[in-house]
Amino acid sequence: MTTDANSKLQLGFVGLGRMGLNMVGRMQAAGVDCVAFDTNADARAAAAKAGAQAADSIEAMVGKLSSPRAVWLMLPTAVVDKVLDTLVPLLSPGDMVIDGGNSHYVEDLRRAKALDEKGIQYVDVGVSGGVWGRERGYCQMIGGPDAAYRHLEPAFAALAPGVATAERSPGRTGEPTPAEQGYLHCGPNGAGHFVKMVHNGIEYGLMAAYAEGLNILHGANVGKQEQVADAETSPLEYPERYQYEFPLGEVVELWRRGSVIGSWLLDLTAIEMGKDPTLQHYAGRVSDSGEGRWTALAAIEEGVPAPVLTAALFGRFTSRGNDEYANQVMSAMRHAFGGHDEKPAK
Repeated sequence: MTTDANSKLQLGFVGLGRMGLNMVGRMQAAGVDCVAFDTNADARAAAAKAGAQAADSIEAMVGKLSSPRAVWLMLPTAVVDKVLDTLVPLLSPGDMVIDGGNSHYVEDLRRAKALDEKGIQYVDVGVSGGVWGRERGYCQMIGGPDAAYRHLEPAFAALAPGVATAERSPGRTGEPTPAEQGYLHCGPNGAGHFVKMVHNGIEYGLMAAYAEGLNILHGANVGKQEQVADAETSPLEYPERYQYEFPLGEVVELWRRGSVIGSWLLDLTAIEMGKDPTLQHYAGRVSDSGEGRWTALAAIEEGVPAPVLTAALFGRFTSRGNDEYANQVMSAMRHAFGGHDEKPAK
């Protein structure tokens, strides 16, 4: 089921949101022929402007595809099964379905088994690149049957950043591997989303580390502030040690250049601080879309310690006020055993 070297890969594509539309545009530019559908008419028009064929329904999209048909879903995980309920009856043995969203790998195992019974191959692709992927390319972590992977490889290659985006590691010579291009067949069904799950768990930890470090720098002027002296407040013993007013935006710019902690996440932080050095237009409520939770669960079930990643996940829960009742309980206990009254919020 490999794509003929002289023919273009044709791909149905469902979901033209923040990433999907850019992915279609990148594939079209690389010669992958996309037939795109989204419930939003403006998104369909934008896909057509990028060179794709636009379809106004899933049925119409499938009707425009040649066998073997391949349909890529770029959807929120909560709606994947609903779309599959519509899509799968329209497909035939030998066709392929690709889930490029952030589904739990456990769901991939279930879906792959159900589709295999119908002769349809299922491929799970963890995609990283965000809204910048149209220009930068998308890192792809792929799970599924070998035959489907080989058939779809032109699409993976089109989406990938390419070997020039990072220096080759010492010792790597000859033709660059797919991983060096920015995509990797990680194994059977579920493997792609498993690797993406852990990727996002690591992302949580990296983000938390940057945020905590910058917060320590942000608070390094505490010695200049008026100190409260009462029984409820631990005193600042050496205020003269905390007299700094760090230009945090400039510190971030500094760290981007030659520092061992430089990264794309730090680059993006610098962009945001350049727009608003105080970050006051952010409330600080940090969402989690599931992958951090699944990473923590996998660590527990494997018996593998992951204190940094789990702490970062719990930090996101705290940012949304989910620790409020626990804090009330602690405040009540403190009042009960020591007669300590709560200090008012600043």
